[in-house]
Amino acid sequence: MKSYHDIAGDGGSRVVEQVEAQRARIDQNLAGVRHRVAIGSGKGGVGKSTLTLLLARSVARRGRRVAIFDADLNGPSQARLAGLSAAPLLPGRRGVALARDRDGVGVVSLGSVVPEGRALDFDSVEKGSSYLWRATREFTAVGELLGSVEWGRLDYLLFDLPPGAERTQQFADYLGPETAFVLVSTPAGLSRAVVSRSLAALETTSNPVLGYVENMSGYYCADCRAVKPLFPQDRQVELSLPCLGRVPFDPSLAAACDRGEAADEEADRPTLAAVHAVADRIIREVEADR
Repeated sequence: MKSYHDIAGDGGSRVVEQVEAQRARIDQNLAGVRHRVAIGSGKGGVGKSTLTLLLARSVARRGRRVAIFDADLNGPSQARLAGLSAAPLLPGRRGVALARDRDGVGVVSLGSVVPEGRALDFDSVEKGSSYLWRATREFTAVGELLGSVEWGRLDYLLFDLPPGAERTQQFADYLGPETAFVLVSTPAGLSRAVVSRSLAALETTSNPVLGYVENMSGYYCADCRAVKPLFPQDRQVELSLPCLGRVPFDPSLAAACDRGEAADEEADRPTLAAVHAVADRIIREVEADR
C-alpha cells in the first residue's frame, strides 16, 4: 500500500491544474476592480454586515463604483440588507449579472438563492466527516462565485467576511496581498480581545490592515437626540492599529436595514455621519499611494 509520501505530484487527479484554472478565471473577472477591501471581525454580532453595506453606499455616493461580495456562505445577509432577497442570480453577457440595490451598489450573496432557514450543505464522502474538508469545499464555492460574476469596472469591491480569527487569515491568504483589511469591533472588552486575535492572525500575512471601526459605540436616542453609552468602555485590551471611526447604534436605521430599506439620507443621524467619516477615511487610506 502506498503512503502519501509515495505519491508524486497530485497523484494524477489534476487538482493543481483545476485550481490554477479557477484562479485564472478569478483574476480575469476581477481585472477591472481597482481596490479590494475585506471587512472582518473576530466574532459575530458586532454589526459587520450592516456596516459593510452602509460603507458601500457611502463610498458609492462619493462617485465610486462599488460592489459587495458576501463571503459568509453559511450566514449570508447582504441580499436581505440590500433588499435583494428576491433577486435571483441571472446570466449576463459574460457571466452572472451583478444585481444592484437602490443606490447602485452591486451585491452578490447566496442569500438571493438559498432561502432563510436552510443551511448550505457540503456533502462528504462519509457521513459525519464533512468537517474534514468543509473549508476546501467552501473556498471552492467562493472561487466559483468570484470567477463567475461579471464584475465589470469597479473602484471598490468589499468582501463581507464570516466571523472568526482563523477565517480572517484564511481569506487573507485566499484573496492575496492586494486585498486590504478593515476589522470591526464594539467597545466591549470581549469583542476587542477577539478582534486582537484576528489582528495577530493578519500579522502573519502580507495584507495591509487599514485599521478598525468601533461599531455600536453608544446608541442614538431619537427622543433626546443624543448618543448614550451602550457598552461599558473597556480599554484593558488596546488594539495596535488606527481607529478609523466610532459608529453609534441607531435602532431605527438598524430596523430599516433589516427590512432591506435604504437609509433616509436627509435625516440628521449621527450614525450616518459617522459612517460617512469612516468611508472618507478608507478612501484616503486606500487611494493615497495609487
